[in-house]
Amino acid sequence: MASTKRLYVALSGHGFGHLAQVAPVLNAWRERWPQAKLTLQSALSEAALRQRIDGPFDHVALAADFGMVMVDALETKIPESLAAYRQFHAEWEARLAEQERALRAAQPDGVLADVPYLTLAAAHRLRIPALALCSLNWADILAGYCPNIPDLAELRKPMLSAYNSAKAFLQPTPSMPMPDLSNVQKLGPIAAVGRNRRAEIDRRLGLREREIVVLMGLGGVDMRPPLEAWPEQPGVRWLVPPNWAVSRPDMLDWGVLEDCSMVDLIRSCDVLFTKPGYGAFTEAACNGARALYVARDDWPEEPWLSRWLVEHGNAVKVGRSRLDSGDLADALRLLLERPAKPPVEPRGIAEAVGWLERLLDSA
Repeated sequence: MASTKRLYVALSGHGFGHLAQVAPVLNAWRERWPQAKLTLQSALSEAALRQRIDGPFDHVALAADFGMVMVDALETKIPESLAAYRQFHAEWEARLAEQERALRAAQPDGVLADVPYLTLAAAHRLRIPALALCSLNWADILAGYCPNIPDLAELRKPMLSAYNSAKAFLQPTPSMPMPDLSNVQKLGPIAAVGRNRRAEIDRRLGLREREIVVLMGLGGVDMRPPLEAWPEQPGVRWLVPPNWAVSRPDMLDWGVLEDCSMVDLIRSCDVLFTKPGYGAFTEAACNGARALYVARDDWPEEPWLSRWLVEHGNAVKVGRSRLDSGDLADALRLLLERPAKPPVEPRGIAEAVGWLERLLDSA
């Protein structure tokens, strides 16, 4: 692969999970090809992208998809999502033309989408070789929520056509089934691996030996539990996001650890408290962290994520009501008493890099 190749990445802004999935692949690819040019299109902020993705890149602040319309990190607005898809497809040609203009301006040799189908459709029309990479696709997520609507096949048709137009749809482990895609290629797990900085974190936060540190990581869609009402658990400290503004001695703002990446925090904590999502689950498993996660049973991808994490990682699931009550002592005790399984190898990173190299070689 020539070092001057240009890669265009279209990244969903539906939370941070798509970024967590793509970033390790791009970073590994850039290690091999540091002179290659990278353009990132996403509704995520440039600051959020640069926290995860190493090296220079051009940022195109343009949303190519919206995923699903959310109430919060756990609850989906189904009628609003359906209306948004109908509107999106009613404006299909105009949106496709806008996406084509963005691709022409960047002049890429290849496209990687996680997982906006609009970008794949534009790449296909412009004859730019493309790959999709994701543990889900929006056609099957929509069908999971709205299986009986009369226009489901009509809505899914351009989605599936775009996904099938890619040279391959790379499915990292774990992924939901995608029976209507003919180009699926299965990969191993993808996750960033952090550094264990626990001794340093304990010192900087003034934590005592044997205190249990639980990292609160509920994803990129805002959701703050009523922490003021949670019971205190002796010997347990919670690391919470800076914008939660909690005033409790057992709940510490992780913002003071600004030089620690999220994946370093996951690697260093005793427990990650999270919701079902590809990035959180694979990062917990590949960093050897225990995971306490809140049920999200209506999310169509969830059964495959949960089954894999329970089998390969260290996890306990709790009901949604526990998020409100903070009644987590028994679940934490159960999780911590279980023998820990070893970290999972994120072998999907190298596999995805191989696909990227072959894609750009073919351009």
